[in-house]
Amino acid sequence: MAELTIDRTYGSALYQAAREVDKKDLILDEACQVLTIFEQEPDLYTFVNYPAISVKEKKTVLKNVFEGQICQELLNLLYVLVDKGRTYHFPKIVKAYQEMVNHEEGFSYGTVYSVQPLKPEQIEKLEAETASLLQQNVRLENKLDKRLIGGVKILVDGRIIDASIRKRFEDLGSKLF
Repeated sequence: MAELTIDRTYGSALYQAAREVDKKDLILDEACQVLTIFEQEPDLYTFVNYPAISVKEKKTVLKNVFEGQICQELLNLLYVLVDKGRTYHFPKIVKAYQEMVNHEEGFSYGTVYSVQPLKPEQIEKLEAETASLLQQNVRLENKLDKRLIGGVKILVDGRIIDASIRKRFEDLGSKLF
């Protein structure tokens, strides 16, 4: 529970700073790029999270890697996270920030689970159908779930739309017994 509070607190602070300087979309884009870099360079992410490395060394590395590549507000957030020993929260902070931006723009953020990767046009169709069903704008991210057998499962704002073959088998099984 405390982690959720930390993520939302820092995400909210970043959101407020971004609104003040009118850089909401820029910061979101750059934060996603930083996440991608952390995923592609796990040694860098491990370095900034490693407690035995000094704050000064971490900040120097972050400055060398990101200064001039991302806006100062986002770099300052990374510095604060280093100071507080909370850099491992960065992915969840970005997610909280993204949810705030999406909410302001009238979008709900969700996940569509499928057995195979969906094409962009399939995701757009599912977004439109889900938006119609839920009466709100929806953005979906595709994640793979091999347990589904086929079909899709959509999760938006705590609501589940299960159109998977696995669910159909479960429903059929409950009717038979």
